[in-house]
Amino acid sequence: MKKLVSICLLLCLAFGLTACSGLTTSNGDSTGNNVDIAGNGQTENTPEKDTGTLVIYCPHPLEFINPLVSEYESQTGVKVEVIAAGTGELLKRVESEQENPLGDIFWGGSLSTMKPKMDLFENYQSANEEFVQDTMKNTEGPLTRFTDIPSVLMVNTDLIGDIEINGYEDLLNPALKGKIAHCDPSKSSSSFEHLINILYAMGNGNPEDGWEYVEKFCENLDGKLLSGSSAVYKGVADGEYVVGLTFEEGGAKYVADGAPVKLVYMEEGVISKPDGVYIIKNAKNMKNAKGFIDFVTSKEAQTIIVQQLNRRSVRKDVPAPDYMTAKEDMNIIFDEEAVVVEKKQEWIDRFLEIFTGI
Repeated sequence: MKKLVSICLLLCLAFGLTACSGLTTSNGDSTGNNVDIAGNGQTENTPEKDTGTLVIYCPHPLEFINPLVSEYESQTGVKVEVIAAGTGELLKRVESEQENPLGDIFWGGSLSTMKPKMDLFENYQSANEEFVQDTMKNTEGPLTRFTDIPSVLMVNTDLIGDIEINGYEDLLNPALKGKIAHCDPSKSSSSFEHLINILYAMGNGNPEDGWEYVEKFCENLDGKLLSGSSAVYKGVADGEYVVGLTFEEGGAKYVADGAPVKLVYMEEGVISKPDGVYIIKNAKNMKNAKGFIDFVTSKEAQTIIVQQLNRRSVRKDVPAPDYMTAKEDMNIIFDEEAVVVEKKQEWIDRFLEIFTGI
């Protein structure tokens, strides 16, 4: 009998030691979040399973994606698969896959587009949040900002001739009819941002007053509406269109490379907003997803974004490149975030109704 009791005691002791071994004993926190252990954006491993892979849904052009993904793979050894498509198409994919997520990261998409879809993404604050500009901090939980993007007009200087383009009003010039590159706002977040910009700029702060301009603008599109953001800046750079409504980075690359294009910051007003990077809810590669968020918000990655990829950083310690117009030299205007989120679908539907009805 004593022998049996001794065996039972030994088994209980072994079980207790095994249970204790699962406690956090290092600088990781008990919630499984990454913890900044050096104050420089470097994080300790989280308890999530290390799969060695990461699947990214991304509407960015490949020339933007590849340098950062290559650097991330080189630093971590993680194998990345990128699924590239338009913002709207990728969001529909995330929604349809909620029961079995096939992606881990959604990389891109303006805040106006993503905020109504926040329930599709995990709460996570990057290890670099302390270095982010105050206006760019993640206060919502799922929405990590990683670049600051003004809406711009991109002009082909070989084709423009003596036509003046300083803002939206100039796009109504009959000489530009059918020569304007613009994308379907239901398929492109940058196009939807331009619709917001138009409504507030041409409505003098009241978006309802901007629809009269939209009707005239759609008439000058002459039935041409492109299906993806890249088709706009590529179409202008290739000489298919005289002018396009795009985002700064889309055209800045061509400016930096010496192409016959220029960027115009609309005199009626420019809205400059961040886009973000988000972890898909219940991602299968959660540890690597968190690591990717920390990577793209690090000083190293943000410096690549500015110096090689022609975007503005969200960090305090990474300034914009010299060839970009300083924000203080633009006529910066602001929308009403709550109104934009509430009205998004209504405004898209109204735009398409006007466009198809002309």
